[in-house]
Amino acid sequence: MTILYEDNHIIAVNKTCNEIVQGDKTGDTPLSETVKAYIKEKYNKPGEVFLGVTHRLDRPTSGVVLFARTSKALTRLNEMFKEKSKVESQMSKAITKTYWAIVQGAPKVPEARLENYLTRNEQLNKSFIAKPNAKEAKLAILTYKTLVKGENYTLLEINLETGRHHQIRCQLAAIGCPVKGDLKYGAKRSNPDGGISLHARQIEFIHPVKKEPICITAPVPNDSLWQQFAASVQ
Repeated sequence: MTILYEDNHIIAVNKTCNEIVQGDKTGDTPLSETVKAYIKEKYNKPGEVFLGVTHRLDRPTSGVVLFARTSKALTRLNEMFKEKSKVESQMSKAITKTYWAIVQGAPKVPEARLENYLTRNEQLNKSFIAKPNAKEAKLAILTYKTLVKGENYTLLEINLETGRHHQIRCQLAAIGCPVKGDLKYGAKRSNPDGGISLHARQIEFIHPVKKEPICITAPVPNDSLWQQFAASVQ
């Protein structure tokens, strides 16, 4: 487990692909429990360790995950992560998440804003592009820009304006650029580690207690293509 940031109120770790943030029906040990065990041992905590899950990443996705170590921090971070409403509050503006994705091919437009309506199929655990008037369709908005264009793959930087189920995966697939390794959304082949090449690269927010700006960046996976692209950006 790689700790990216830690203080008395919050802790951020770099999740690897195939880790789950919270427990699910698989029964696999979630990242939240691993972090609790780390805190308990490091600080010699008696009894149950408090740890609040503020947001999640899909299991095959890697990158920064932020947890709250106090109830005060959890309450305030939950407010930050709430979906932006028509009348945005100061707190909703206080957090920004940036993703990197390696996609097949390259977008026809190097930089763009995508707006789609999505519906979610619970049985398939998959989202689909839908018409605006479709039942339970929800608006999904993201912006992307090309960072590095390779021969077969492209590195994109993505910023979300909404937080829909599988939003990045679905919207990029819809423009003909599925995330590398994402068989569910049209990738040609799987990745050797079973994950997908979608990485929660950075999170910026106002500290829930100290009220200071915080920026946490997660190193990319230890994979030759990721490393090559990351080096090109730097």
